[in-house]
Amino acid sequence: MPDERVPLLDAGLPAGVRGGFTTRAGGRGPAPYDGLNLGDHVGDDPARVAAHREALRAAVGAEHLVVGEQVHGADVVEVHGPPAVVPRADALITAVPGLALAVVVADCVPVLLADPRAGLVAVAHAGRPGLVAGVVPAVVAALRARGAQDLVAVLGPSVCGGCYEVPQAMSDEVAARVPAARARTRRGTPAVDVAAGVLAQLERLAVPASRVERCTVEDDDLFSYRREGRTGRSGGVVVLA
Repeated sequence: MPDERVPLLDAGLPAGVRGGFTTRAGGRGPAPYDGLNLGDHVGDDPARVAAHREALRAAVGAEHLVVGEQVHGADVVEVHGPPAVVPRADALITAVPGLALAVVVADCVPVLLADPRAGLVAVAHAGRPGLVAGVVPAVVAALRARGAQDLVAVLGPSVCGGCYEVPQAMSDEVAARVPAARARTRRGTPAVDVAAGVLAQLERLAVPASRVERCTVEDDDLFSYRREGRTGRSGGVVVLA
């Protein structure tokens, strides 16, 4: 069962918006899901995951919490209320106060976006495939089409470039699309820095962005698929107040 409070890493969101990023703290469960696992697709007890999500909803003072079915793509879905069917998309947007949106991650980059003046918030799940597919530019375009003019973005903890080793061909493939994502591990081997790539995309789109610089692989307080294989999922959540 979840603890009474779910602590959130501060995202520095603007006034009128609540949210942040979870760690393992605030939930209980057996290994390999020990902590506040929010992932319902990793083999954990569904009732425990539902309780964790309910605790997260309460922590941000939302009426409802929506988490999409993430597929490492670039689709964007606008949410108007609790959906009858879970949206199959890696980016969600809403203009409904009290409707919290969340993404779940275990090395990928959780991105929160907000324009309180326009009354819009969004989340995006950006892993390596999503970075290349352009999920973050897609959600920015969708928000601007809905009237957003003063967007800000915050990136949560993710695997750092020094830990995300990949084959040279994969590093080259990603860098061909997003040059800023090219990286080297601390051993000098080819790597990808997804967060750096997302930040570069946001800069090119003139969206001010900040980042919670904690590496999921290096920090045991965070779930990491790359470190553990079978494990839980942390989350990023945002809601219009």
